[in-house]
Amino acid sequence: MRILLANPRGFCAGVDRAIEIVEAALRRFGPPIYVRHEIVHNRHVVEGLRAKGAVFVDDPSEVPAGSLLVFSAHGVSPAVREAAARQGLRTLDATCPLVTKVHVEARRFAESGHEIVLVGHAGHVEVEGTMGHAPERMRLVENGADVDHLAFRADARIAVLTQTTLSVDDTREVIDALRRRFPHAQLPRKDDICYATQNRQNAVKALVGEVDLVLVVGAPESSNSNRLVEIARKAGVPAHLVQTAGDIEPAWLATARAVGVTAGASAPESLVEAVIARLAELAGGEVRVEAQAAEPEGVVFQLPPELR
Repeated sequence: MRILLANPRGFCAGVDRAIEIVEAALRRFGPPIYVRHEIVHNRHVVEGLRAKGAVFVDDPSEVPAGSLLVFSAHGVSPAVREAAARQGLRTLDATCPLVTKVHVEARRFAESGHEIVLVGHAGHVEVEGTMGHAPERMRLVENGADVDHLAFRADARIAVLTQTTLSVDDTREVIDALRRRFPHAQLPRKDDICYATQNRQNAVKALVGEVDLVLVVGAPESSNSNRLVEIARKAGVPAHLVQTAGDIEPAWLATARAVGVTAGASAPESLVEAVIARLAELAGGEVRVEAQAAEPEGVVFQLPPELR
């Protein structure tokens, strides 16, 4: 069996930074350190941090006064920050800088009187946080059909933002529909979309022509991981999302001579290595592992000043 590893795959700079913030806070301040929601969408990462003393909560009200609360990589609304302040909590912000940039743009557009359309997935933690920055002026659309139901005044100034973990391809249909319906709308800048999401999708597109099966290491809650599965399937290649090597069904490999393996932006490389080992086991040890050639992404986000 041939195993082709997608490049790039796995952790992005925002995830690296968020995990390091929690680990650095545990080293500096000692446990427990409280984290609002999962720091990133990966059970393996969350359980590892929990074992070191991180406590994951849904609301600042669950955190004892005076404790340290870390905001997850997905970002939070001003209401959550205000709730943490009322609770008398110290806070560290692990929000991905790309998400923070969208929050800043949302506030700027709201203050200038724009009506804001956010392209994203309803219920996603990042979307909830972004909408909280201008709830009275922001409307969410998930697809082109949603655009048809938007109602604005004839003289409304419209600005469009996107969930960062979408890709250019994910948003193309919706952006095109918005452009047709509102020709004067201010459309999102390309750099609002996560470089890592786009790069990982491009890598899957490049390998689907060489494999019979694609395995994506990631969590069911991970938007970018699910998109990788969809891309392979749209290309006509069977694809499955696996959280661990134990999720691999031997029947998937019955006719597979070549298997593509990638990982969402929240999945550690150790899980990829375990998947490779499991594939080798199922193939009787007869595997050849190859990696796509790719330039390093070269993106690094600094830790907050409190932890430098």
